[in-house]
Amino acid sequence: MATILVVDDDPKITSALRRALAYEGYNVLVAGDGPSALQQSRERLPDLVVLDWMLPGMDGIAVLQRLQAGGAPPVLMLTARDEVEDRVLGLDSGADDYLVKPFALDELLARVRALLRRQDAQSPEVLQFADLTLDVGSREARRAARTITLSPREFDLLLFLMRHPRQVLTRERILDTVWGYDFVGDANVLDVYIGYLRQKLEAENEPRLIHTMRGVGYVLRD
Repeated sequence: MATILVVDDDPKITSALRRALAYEGYNVLVAGDGPSALQQSRERLPDLVVLDWMLPGMDGIAVLQRLQAGGAPPVLMLTARDEVEDRVLGLDSGADDYLVKPFALDELLARVRALLRRQDAQSPEVLQFADLTLDVGSREARRAARTITLSPREFDLLLFLMRHPRQVLTRERILDTVWGYDFVGDANVLDVYIGYLRQKLEAENEPRLIHTMRGVGYVLRD
């Protein structure tokens, strides 16, 4: 049973979509703003996101870009903006489909089914760097033949690093993506989790892959 996250600040729309999608047999999550959507996406890992463009505080394009940075599920953008340039911006920003308000509920459901079928047809994503592999579907990491058990946060951090190999990632960008743009805790938490990952990745004296760029951040490289 697929889980769908509906993101819209209009209670009438979220209520109607919750009922319709639940009737079709889906698990439905609801968020009324961008930060809540990002948090639920990180914690609940939905199979599909129905995302409104015009949201308070953080618009749908910003949410979409942050989802893409961390590895996003398919996104159906839902908006009243119907100009061609708006559609192009939405799709170029990473949306998988684009539906203009007002919409027919049957059409939305058909587009949801099509996106989920497309997702099911895709091979599970497996990232590899040097002798390190990360299966995104099973959330399993391996160093050569050795299996590595990761906590959810360790997985998210390693996923972000492996999606940007050989790129120097600033501390701010990593914290913003992995912990959320509104994170207000101790910034040293990043160093702690980098330490956790290094211990696990180098448990059998394997060469270091996560390197510190002093005063900047971290980079995944040979």
